[in-house]
Amino acid sequence: MKLYFRQTGETGTPIIILHGIFGSSDNWLTISKTIAEKGHRVFLVDQRNHGRSPRSEVFDYDAMAADLLEFITDQQLDKPIIIGHSMGGKTVMQFAMTYPEHFSRLVIVDIAPKFYPVHHAELIRGLKAIDLKTVKSRNEADEILSQYEPLLPVRQFLLKNLFRNEQGEFDWRLNLPVIEQELYGIGGELKNIRPISEPTLFIRGSESRYIKDQDQDEIKRLFPNSTLETIPGAGHWVQAEKPAEFVETLMRFLNQ
Repeated sequence: MKLYFRQTGETGTPIIILHGIFGSSDNWLTISKTIAEKGHRVFLVDQRNHGRSPRSEVFDYDAMAADLLEFITDQQLDKPIIIGHSMGGKTVMQFAMTYPEHFSRLVIVDIAPKFYPVHHAELIRGLKAIDLKTVKSRNEADEILSQYEPLLPVRQFLLKNLFRNEQGEFDWRLNLPVIEQELYGIGGELKNIRPISEPTLFIRGSESRYIKDQDQDEIKRLFPNSTLETIPGAGHWVQAEKPAEFVETLMRFLNQ
């Protein structure tokens, strides 16, 4: 699948960044500019069924890892550094285990190599409650969504996927039916398990529960050449909540 992407920077070590579920390349634009200014060429990719990339009934980590390999091949990137947040982090881990020798380093943001129970069902219900044929404004959409998600920053993040199409009607940049159908698999375990020897950085937020202290043994087993950094005061969206600290942590790892 030919994925939509944005590029920041023309020279330097190539870095690919993959967003999480309900996200898109838009979420990483500011961070990508900061990274590019430090001498890197950054590629922000919309994963399938998200953003401006194509839609498909197939939505699992095998397919998303294959999409990533196709992107690297098409762009003729030589062993890029690959960063993934949440669902994107699992795509990166699956890619590393399925397609060795196509990357130099990995950065996994706030996700562990383990099974996660379904926990986005209420957000899906909230998005589906917004009737695209009758909703008149983003404010109206936000009012509806607030009945399912109380936190304004989370609603703002989700509603970035709401846009007006060529007919002037509201539409989603998400394939909601397929995402809903495959939610269980998105939390699923990795396949083709093998240890990854390349340098890997795990970054978590101190207020997030996605990477727990007890996960560190399994992380070290599968990623023996890894380190885990915790950013104080950050939740699951570490890069958005603490961007300066995130970039500082990332660059420290890349400059080793």
